[in-house]
Amino acid sequence: MSPTAGIAEGGRGPAARLGIKPDMAVQQLNSGDDADAALLADVVATTGNELVPEDSDDVVDVVLLWWRDGDGDLVDALVDALTPLAGSGVIWLLTPKAGRPGHVEPSDISEAAPLVGLSSTSSVSAAPEWSGVRLVAPKTSRSSRR
Repeated sequence: MSPTAGIAEGGRGPAARLGIKPDMAVQQLNSGDDADAALLADVVATTGNELVPEDSDDVVDVVLLWWRDGDGDLVDALVDALTPLAGSGVIWLLTPKAGRPGHVEPSDISEAAPLVGLSSTSSVSAAPEWSGVRLVAPKTSRSSRR
């Protein structure tokens, strides 16, 4: 089955589970060789746009931040992910599922996110090997951003 077959048949593909819709601008950061290719292909198919390059200055609706234990300072990575984000945008922090190499403890996320003004609103199974945590700025800070 192709990555977008579920969408064509009216199913909910991985991009839809992340709230990604047509015409959205999506950027991925820190992807690495282990990023889920089917998820990325579904994002491109759903949005109708290529992913925004990591070094772009464009404002985006969604940042997909791939993160593994040992990748460095999560707070710094979240600050970097906030930079291109539109005021109403979201960051999906994608981490290896429990029991997989590079798994990030939920407590690490819950400690890092508030330090940069983000709140966790939901989590999903983003791909077979990856969990996703949806991070947003509180509404009061969103209105003051771009």
